[in-house]
Amino acid sequence: MKKAVIIGGGITGLSAAYYLQKKARESGQDVSITIVEASERLGGKIRTVHDGTFTMETGADSIVTRKSNAAELIEEVGLKDEVVYNATGISYIYTDGTLKQIPKDAVFGIPLSIESLATTGLVSAEGKVEALKDFYTPNETFTKDDSVGDFLEAFLGKELVEKQIAPVLSGVYSGKLSELTIASTLPYLIDYKNEYGSIIKGLNANKAKFQSGSGKKFLSFRRGVSQLIDALEQKLGQAEIIKGVAAEAVNPLADGRYEITLMDGRALEADVVSIATLSVAAQKLLRNERLDEEFNQFKHSSLISVYMAFDVPDEELPADGTGFITAGSEDVKCNACTWTSRKWEHTSGDGRLLVRLFYKSMNPHYDTLVAMTENELLQIGMEDIQASLGIASKPPTYNVTKWHEVMPNYHITHRQIVESLEAKMTELYPNVALAGCSYYGVGIPDCIANGEDTAAKMLEWIAE
Repeated sequence: MKKAVIIGGGITGLSAAYYLQKKARESGQDVSITIVEASERLGGKIRTVHDGTFTMETGADSIVTRKSNAAELIEEVGLKDEVVYNATGISYIYTDGTLKQIPKDAVFGIPLSIESLATTGLVSAEGKVEALKDFYTPNETFTKDDSVGDFLEAFLGKELVEKQIAPVLSGVYSGKLSELTIASTLPYLIDYKNEYGSIIKGLNANKAKFQSGSGKKFLSFRRGVSQLIDALEQKLGQAEIIKGVAAEAVNPLADGRYEITLMDGRALEADVVSIATLSVAAQKLLRNERLDEEFNQFKHSSLISVYMAFDVPDEELPADGTGFITAGSEDVKCNACTWTSRKWEHTSGDGRLLVRLFYKSMNPHYDTLVAMTENELLQIGMEDIQASLGIASKPPTYNVTKWHEVMPNYHITHRQIVESLEAKMTELYPNVALAGCSYYGVGIPDCIANGEDTAAKMLEWIAE
């Protein structure tokens, strides 16, 4: 029997274990699987908290629907009937002390038509005229490895990008647009520009991809995203799952296998290994100076999540709204606010208001905020809600979670760094696979796909 050890019990590690178990059975290979997770619970940054009638996602809050691999896994683990979808509505940008609507006919704030550009209240007349150059300026220099911010500004103008697009995209990808590549954010934009001669025209011609499914762009489960983690754990009944014990080191053995030492003194031997952790943890496990050049270049950002529930009816919110993003406002410190009970009906069992505030490391106040206590952050959240929504009551229920330097940030040279690291790993650690969001995609479907790819790679190594 061959032994596989997967270090990391987040969604990538669990997906790798699930697909390795499944494919080993299908191919008739005898493989024992051990998962090592430092935390007392599985799931990584997927963590659902239930408080009375409220359901709060302290980490990832949903799964994007347009990537089909997640749907396939959901059906396989028996959760198809538990799926719930987001409600649609108006998104706002909070600027100049007021909420201004992001045009409905837009993708990540990028207009899908001249009409959408002409009617936005977020950009001046001069900014709208500047954006028209997208229709007559060809792309002669940009590739997918260039900055998405520079690319968008070159064709849509500085004002439209700064006031309408950047607040949305920076919120999604947790970074400055000037430091993010086209490839790691919206790679299809450059294809549209080259094919249609215009970003706006290209998006319009393909808008069915972004506006299909009656607005059901995201999904969750009746009991929260952690239901997926629980279902995967149940399906892995034959695997050994070690919780609450961190791995300490991965060391090659003379026979080509590996020894994984744990913090409690135990040692596991493995024929194949997957390190499905953040790059910082992987670097500590391998402790190899030849890998430090690549590992040291990975960047991670941070996030503080503040949930607050209020004894006020959901109807007190602006009609049909689902939340706002901030842009250049001094009176509100949060980067964004989701009206959770409006967007996800299952999160509030009695119709009361539940909101979630996000404070990100690109926030100019972040260094001060991250040093604050839970009660101090709650006070900041209450001030932000009073300023933006006019609600002054104290929340009877709340949740504050700090995710410090754990959100991957794919900068300009990210892809090249990953490729260099992969080559060195093949040379120095054959049959050891790096996996996870530090390298191959941050969304849950991306992590599931990476887990499946990792399982196929491990099974191939075992067969060899």
